[in-house]
Amino acid sequence: MSLIDAAKAVRENAYAPYSNFKVGVALTAKSGAVYVGCNVENVAYPEGTCAEAGAIAAMIAGGDTQITEIAVIADSPVPVTPCGGCRQKLFEFAAPEAKITMASLSGEQTIMAVADLLPGAFVKAQMDNA
Repeated sequence: MSLIDAAKAVRENAYAPYSNFKVGVALTAKSGAVYVGCNVENVAYPEGTCAEAGAIAAMIAGGDTQITEIAVIADSPVPVTPCGGCRQKLFEFAAPEAKITMASLSGEQTIMAVADLLPGAFVKAQMDNA
């Protein structure tokens, strides 16, 4: 199963009764393991968990800490991009050159490096004097 197919499959499990915007994410860890996540909303909308955060949490719980590739999919007219907070989360665990594929259910895709997704990312080195 491709990473996009894994993201598409887990998207079906998203709990999005408020936005009706289901998102699925699949990522490959350095170990080769694939982890998935979907968005989960609650009545205190827009509080909830993004699909990217869910996949990262599953990866950490699985004992991995490095992302090598990411796929994000939603029913959007154009390929869906991660929100700002998730861009920072992905940058934390992925190498700058890690590939992210953003897709729509219609099959349109945009592919770029994680570093291009978040120029000027906040990094640990900026906290070295803390």
